[in-house]
Amino acid sequence: MGYYLNPEDVIDIYERETVKPYFVDKTKMLEELIPLVEQRGSYLSVTRPRRFGKSMVAAMIGSFFGKGADSAEVFSHLNISRKKDYLKHMNQHNLIYIDFSRGVEECESYKEYISTIKIRLFDDLKEAYPNAKIRREDSLGATLRIVSLANNKEKFIMIFDEWDYIFHKDYFTESDRGKFTAFLGGMTKGMSYVEMTYLTGVLPIKKYSASDTMNHFAEFNMANSIRFREYFGFTNAEVDKLYQRYREITSTPTISREDLANWYDGYHKEGKESIYNPNSVVLALSENQIGNYWSRAGEYKELRDYVLDDIDGVREAVMLLVAEEPVKADISEYATTAAELKRRDEILSAMTVYGYLNYSGGCVRIPNRELQEEFDKIIREEPRFNYMRELERESARILQATYDGDEDTVANVLAIVHTTESPLKAYNSEAELSGSVKLAYIAARNKYDMQREDQAGIGYVDYIFYPHNRSDDGIIIELKVDDSAETALKQIKDKNYALKFQGKLGEQSKTSGRIILVGIGYYKKDKVHRCRIEVLNSDN
Repeated sequence: MGYYLNPEDVIDIYERETVKPYFVDKTKMLEELIPLVEQRGSYLSVTRPRRFGKSMVAAMIGSFFGKGADSAEVFSHLNISRKKDYLKHMNQHNLIYIDFSRGVEECESYKEYISTIKIRLFDDLKEAYPNAKIRREDSLGATLRIVSLANNKEKFIMIFDEWDYIFHKDYFTESDRGKFTAFLGGMTKGMSYVEMTYLTGVLPIKKYSASDTMNHFAEFNMANSIRFREYFGFTNAEVDKLYQRYREITSTPTISREDLANWYDGYHKEGKESIYNPNSVVLALSENQIGNYWSRAGEYKELRDYVLDDIDGVREAVMLLVAEEPVKADISEYATTAAELKRRDEILSAMTVYGYLNYSGGCVRIPNRELQEEFDKIIREEPRFNYMRELERESARILQATYDGDEDTVANVLAIVHTTESPLKAYNSEAELSGSVKLAYIAARNKYDMQREDQAGIGYVDYIFYPHNRSDDGIIIELKVDDSAETALKQIKDKNYALKFQGKLGEQSKTSGRIILVGIGYYKKDKVHRCRIEVLNSDN
């Protein structure tokens, strides 16, 4: 068995994962791939952000189909074993498995990089097929065709992991990257020896290949594709099982199920359930500590690069995102590095590809508290966000004034934020005013789950703040344009919005503290903000 041809270590890599306490069985994906292998000539590009289980899925596919070693024992207790005739394809296929990031770390040029890969595969093929007339000067595509024709039309499944490795290394040029995608296309496109090619990485491949070099791949990315979605990241049901396992094997559990949802959930697309960051869930349960594992698992350099250059007003979008406001975006275009980005939507698209944002309903959002901390970190550290830190200070002031029932300060701070952050032409629009309320209370995001237009009582409340710590106060905010703060406050009470804090029947209430009702009135003509505050006890 060779380095790239039918490697044995792929099974070892996957088997080690299956015996870990927080392993999640994704072998149902194999049921979708088997028909593609049988029809031959399928090309899949399945891309996901870092830490979303791409390499483990690739190893699973290679372990199941490849001839490198017997994997019957590994899969015998997994979901795929329930499929009739699943053994028909197990370990029955020649496998070319290339992780483009492994064994090439010392290479300093594209020529050295690609030569290292080609020589290893040439050597594997010469050893496995001594009857084929293999020449080093031939391309790999030509060599594989020679091998196939000389050996009864031998077929191969190809798995390319970390295909975009060279796009993340500064010493590779754009010319090098073009040569590399041409290399991949020449090795796969229109070749009769291909049973299936499965390519994975972070970057969607068609955006980074010249003309039609890679147009034979069907592309399934994080932002736009529903198919294969449940096989990357954890579903709610899977996290439920992991949490049950955690409670069984952890002597003194400190994590709640709600913690996992708040910190690591939030990747979703219309028609499909939400997805959790798998790496962070596993690390949190393994270490018995909720927290930010994103930075530990890798740099967030891309996020800094995208945010700090204020291209096409991207910092304004970031400010809204940090305030937990959705931002409309066209995520059909993206580039690989900040230097190549020309428009705001390109930046937001790239941030979605890297997993920093979630896209649904035509808008991008920060998906969860873990990523919220990454954005907050940039704002705290970068001088260019001084204005954001000033906003944080004003926000801390309005939050304290809300607790204290200081209506004048609440109205004054809201007026400051509204005037500072809203464009003049849209100043009187209800959407701008509503967004200003959210920005004014941006400091509350660290203590509250801030929901906008949430169903409550017999209507929809403008804002409701659910405390992370049940002993903290809950807050309800209703906004009226060209009407009084008293009217807004009356609506909160008449429509029983405070009932939302009681939760569903049989559930514990969401706060044991006070419930603070905030009515805000704004008249377009005089541009004056007014506020009325009333406090309820949570058991009222």
